[in-house]
Amino acid sequence: MTLQIGIYVFDNVEVLDFAGPYEVFTCATRVAGGSEPRFSVFTLGEKRASVRACAGLKIDPDYALDDHPALDCLIVPGGVVTAEMEKTAVIDWLTRQIPQATITASVCTGVFLLAKTGLFDNRSVTTHWEDIADLKMMFPNLGVKSDVCWVDKGAFVSSAGISAGIDMSLHLVERFAGRTLAERTARQLEFDWTENPD
Repeated sequence: MTLQIGIYVFDNVEVLDFAGPYEVFTCATRVAGGSEPRFSVFTLGEKRASVRACAGLKIDPDYALDDHPALDCLIVPGGVVTAEMEKTAVIDWLTRQIPQATITASVCTGVFLLAKTGLFDNRSVTTHWEDIADLKMMFPNLGVKSDVCWVDKGAFVSSAGISAGIDMSLHLVERFAGRTLAERTARQLEFDWTENPD
């Protein structure tokens, strides 16, 4: 069965926050081979209209909030999320999607959007080191961890900043498809996979 991996994109999203996980899951699919793709990876936006990443990269989302396939894994990248946090339609959509997905994951400041739903209350999370203090202040019901690459709480997974999203995505490949495929994917990417200490 092909698993559906949706990555939310928005104006001022950090490029590597969404492109890193995209590359990990598409690479894992190539490495896995077989007659049926292991993962179907796509972007989705509030609408299908183009958005501009932090550095100006233009992105045309594959789907909008109201027309995407059912998600096995939802990944919310970071960037400048201030405007997204004020969009009722986006927060309401996240609130509906999180319970339906097998795993909801954030990269960097994407966790602020997930925290706004209230569904991460009383759970451990992480984010970019520079945003740890703000996350603790804005969402005191979160257990914010620092100095970890990612935090895995079953259906809820969060990663530290930017390149840590690649480390977390390899961890998600391991969860969905096994250690061997995750290691082969990291090797194919020539990426030195950083894992959390035991």
